[in-house]
Amino acid sequence: MSSAVPPVLLPLLYEDLVRRALLEDLGRAGDVTTDAIVPAGLTGRGKLVARQAGRIAGLDPALHAFRLLDPGCRVEVAVQDGQDAAAGQAIAHVEASARALLAAERTALNLLGHLSGIATATQEVVACLAGLPTRVACTRKTTPGLRALEKHAVRAGGGSSHRYGLDDAVLVKDNHLALAGGVREAVARVRARVGHLVKVEVEVDTLAQLDEALAAGVEAVLLDNMDLHTLREAVRRVAGRALTEASGGVRPDNVRAVAETGVDLVSLGWLTHSAPALDVALDLET
Repeated sequence: MSSAVPPVLLPLLYEDLVRRALLEDLGRAGDVTTDAIVPAGLTGRGKLVARQAGRIAGLDPALHAFRLLDPGCRVEVAVQDGQDAAAGQAIAHVEASARALLAAERTALNLLGHLSGIATATQEVVACLAGLPTRVACTRKTTPGLRALEKHAVRAGGGSSHRYGLDDAVLVKDNHLALAGGVREAVARVRARVGHLVKVEVEVDTLAQLDEALAAGVEAVLLDNMDLHTLREAVRRVAGRALTEASGGVRPDNVRAVAETGVDLVSLGWLTHSAPALDVALDLET
């Protein structure tokens, strides 16, 4: 099922990235193969095609690659981000300089395939939790430079984001606790520093740490690498006083069992660091 409203990806978040990706591919001399074979004035028309069924994400950055090489190119979108494409279905039609189509092809497909793969994987995980209230979230385990796009892809697949970066939420992790000397002191230091609108989450490995975090009045607890029995007990102890998030070792094959413990969220780094790319292609229409 496609999402009702396609998620928005602001051009400022991808314009420079796409430009750098093209520069990486074109180097100092451009596409020497295409320039030798294809006449400069030839116009081409092609279609971006899903070779396999999946959830689409990253279409705007992909199309931007063609626009950068031919600002006059024309585009007809058939499947938007957040919508599903069937195997063999055209995602978009692009009419542009034939040289631009071929030179931008790999950059466009790399972005579209990678991001659609994340969206598709997220969609499948969300489907695994059908009937449960637990939400699916991604993490900061993203490809350097691609975080905005990869988190957009997760949203396109029906998931949500954990914190975007280090600056938008507090997550007190095990190393923070080690350096602060414990949960109570770490939370006290955070409360003294951050604004009143900033939520505080603490990562806990044990039920004893969980009890400390709850006593400190945190808004969320990250239940890290707990087995199913311990997760159930953790949810029971929290009793709605804080948001519960299960993380660590959560995979598509065990995500439903984890969610059935009653946690509010499951977070999977796998979505952004290991989801396989969706097979997409550019077919020229001759």
